[in-house]
Amino acid sequence: MSKSAEIVAASLERLAERIGDPTPQVYARLFAAHPEMQALFVRDTTGAVRGEMLAMAFECILDIGGAGAYAGNLIAAERINHQGLGVPPEVFARFFPLLAESCRELSGDAWTPAVDAAWAEVLGRLMAIADPPG
Repeated sequence: MSKSAEIVAASLERLAERIGDPTPQVYARLFAAHPEMQALFVRDTTGAVRGEMLAMAFECILDIGGAGAYAGNLIAAERINHQGLGVPPEVFARFFPLLAESCRELSGDAWTPAVDAAWAEVLGRLMAIADPPG
């Protein structure tokens, strides 16, 4: 695991200790930025789908910063799957930066310059897959 991945993993652990499950805050940010996406979750009355999707996103973040065993393929496949569900590719790609923004806000003072740099590195790798050029 790279140093950046270790820092990101530690930041997620601290976040979980601080607030527990960040799912409601992450999706509130997504829906504020893209209100049209909320209708896609109308049947997710318990938040289980959102929670599962967020867990997968966190797994991809940790994988892409570490071994990179599967995140690239999963993100590329989910980009296409989500498009079939009505999620435009640019909205799919925007989820990862929105997730990082939520983590930054929820982490408060624990979001140090080192954490910010580590997240930026990992996000750069993710965005190359989630929002490929051309």
